[in-house]
Amino acid sequence: MAEQSRVLLVEDERNLGLTLLERLKKEGFDSVLAGSVAEARRAVEARPFDLALLDVGLPDGSGFDIAELLKSEHPGTAIIFLTARGNPEDRIHGLELGAEDYVVKPFHLKELLLRVQNGLRRARFITDQRTANGETRQDEVTVGNATIRFSKFEAETGGAKHALTHKECALLRLLVERRGEVVSRDEILDRVWSKDEFPSPRTVDNFIMRLRRLVEFDVENPQVIRSVRGVGYQLM
Repeated sequence: MAEQSRVLLVEDERNLGLTLLERLKKEGFDSVLAGSVAEARRAVEARPFDLALLDVGLPDGSGFDIAELLKSEHPGTAIIFLTARGNPEDRIHGLELGAEDYVVKPFHLKELLLRVQNGLRRARFITDQRTANGETRQDEVTVGNATIRFSKFEAETGGAKHALTHKECALLRLLVERRGEVVSRDEILDRVWSKDEFPSPRTVDNFIMRLRRLVEFDVENPQVIRSVRGVGYQLM
């Protein structure tokens, strides 16, 4: 039997937390519920998790505190924030911490479960040691001006280390495995995103722009990740 994916759920609204925990377990996830930052810290110290669902507002701190701990101790953990806040600054801060997604309450349970499954799928694509063809993957690769370390979800350039989100890593992994080939925007959307996230070709362009700031020698004249007009992108 395949090993169950481990999910940490941090939610201080007890009824909601228990409802989500029950559904996660019913879906086959090995799930743990924490109602505070302190409880979440103890859970993280006890075992690694594949994905964390983090409420932003907690009685003794913030879900951002837990995200920072996870990025430091277990960078491979996918993170989805749950929040009643629609504050753009909170969303940006969460994404800067490497969040996989940001779900505003109230939400449909089915949609949340789809996002959990998509986050776990992306994480497996990044960290699997072999390709679909059975070839061994390199964990550390050079892409232009940067060294990419997939298992650490980081890029190093000029001696400085930069955290990468799961989507950024998945996009880089796809381009690296297809180095020299033109990868269409449609294929990128299909492999890195999912239809329920309502992505668009412009979404890909925005991510490419962020990656170019790390890997290009000259951002104004990109030669590492080249645009192929009307089609997609090519990693040189």
